[in-house]
Amino acid sequence: MDLDLISNILYAMVRCGTPLLLVALGELVCEKTGVLNLGQEGMMLFGAVIGFIVAFSTGSLWLGVLLACLAGILLAALFALVALGCQANQVATGLALTIFGIGLSAFVGSAWVGKPLTGFEPLAIPLLSDIPLIGHMLFNQDVLVYLSFALFALITWALLKSRLGLILQAVGENPNAASAMGLPVMRVRTLAVLFGGAMAGMAGAYLSLAYTPMWAQNMSAGRGWIALALVVFASWRVLRVLLGAYLFGLASILHLVAQGIGISIPANLLAMLPYVATIVVLVLLSRDAVRTRLYAPVSLGQPWRGGH
Repeated sequence: MDLDLISNILYAMVRCGTPLLLVALGELVCEKTGVLNLGQEGMMLFGAVIGFIVAFSTGSLWLGVLLACLAGILLAALFALVALGCQANQVATGLALTIFGIGLSAFVGSAWVGKPLTGFEPLAIPLLSDIPLIGHMLFNQDVLVYLSFALFALITWALLKSRLGLILQAVGENPNAASAMGLPVMRVRTLAVLFGGAMAGMAGAYLSLAYTPMWAQNMSAGRGWIALALVVFASWRVLRVLLGAYLFGLASILHLVAQGIGISIPANLLAMLPYVATIVVLVLLSRDAVRTRLYAPVSLGQPWRGGH
């Protein structure tokens, strides 16, 4: 396997892992406050179709990304209203949101299936893109990949080095104590849910405007579910989310790699690898439930109302 092939594999790994990274970062922030939103798949698809329609109609890719984020926020606000405002079960609400988002995106995008669009093109950074092996992987990507790098750095700093990170952790660990200290628990949780929706919408826009510039029903292909498992796999640690996203991204392209180097394994079998990996990871984690609970936010998935 020559150096160019390895470089191309790493390049494709980053591209495939970017939507997972965006969704997982948003879900991580959401779960840090104690809220479990299983609606990522639906928000991704709705963001993808809205971003594509806006970009195709206006010719502005960035306007498509912005509206895709707003579409994700809209569905996240619906989740916040039901799960936080009405104290509904968060798991059931998230599942309903996914089903709703999948159906709504298919309905809205029915007339836009297969239409061509010129999406975000790779933008090479001079000198850095010429670095052997990692230059093509990190510095010859499109602007949304660069934006994902910046968001990862910003979220890492916010969670580990800022007062905001302490607030999020306090709300997620013990909302009663956080409320007694004067922290606006419901406001923090709501904003975290909306942020998660914006990140899911951006991930959807990446799929329809950069990764495969087109709209197709269910084009997220379960990435929202993989991102949910990724947060648990990462033990709610932001650096592990990055590594896990690219690991699952690598698993997603193994069938193409196998074809490229002449391995005679059925492509459909290799295409199953990301989903098989997700199941294996969850099974392994379930064997050590005590360790998993050790890192999980204490109030994760539990409803809360002021004074209770």
